[in-house]
Amino acid sequence: MANRFASLALDAVNAESQANFWTEALGYRVAELFDGGISLAPAEGVAGPPIDIIPVPDAKTAKLRLHIDLVPDGCTQQEEVDRLLALGAVRADVGQGPDVSWVVLADPEGNEFCVLSARD
Repeated sequence: MANRFASLALDAVNAESQANFWTEALGYRVAELFDGGISLAPAEGVAGPPIDIIPVPDAKTAKLRLHIDLVPDGCTQQEEVDRLLALGAVRADVGQGPDVSWVVLADPEGNEFCVLSARD
């Protein structure tokens, strides 16, 4: 028997702020509130795994070893990067070289994620 993917858990000092960022970034909706945490789910017509934002007392201190990769849908990579920066993301340097095809950003609490080039 195998497991099935239930959700992606994301620690956050400010769960509400993180929920606001990720619902806008991904086109998700708040699905449930629990013990100070917030469960996000894809809105109708949007694909992706549920995300549980878990409140924690401490800020992120090191590079993530697991991160989200996003692919622009209906726009260019640069347009999506610009939109995410306007939502509160910042550019991040995790040691990527200057010739990579992806853009590394971090959410408002410093969690890195990548915006890949648009795919067919």
